[in-house]
Amino acid sequence: MTRKYIDCREFPSETNCSVALSADTDSELLEAAVQHAVSVHKHEDSPELRAQLKTLFHEGTPPLEAPRA
Repeated sequence: MTRKYIDCREFPSETNCSVALSADTDSELLEAAVQHAVSVHKHEDSPELRAQLKTLFHEGTPPLEAPRA
């Protein structure tokens, strides 16, 4: 099983979000990412949001340094 992550630092935001989330399963990572997107970034939980978030998953763990834009 390969760990997966999603990293808000890859995308510009008004809050300059520095959160990176990782999990052992896609479903666990998706739930955490949706909760973050809804509560922090004020997105609406929808099938479209979930599909978009899944495309942003990476294998491995988040880098310590912020990714370059």
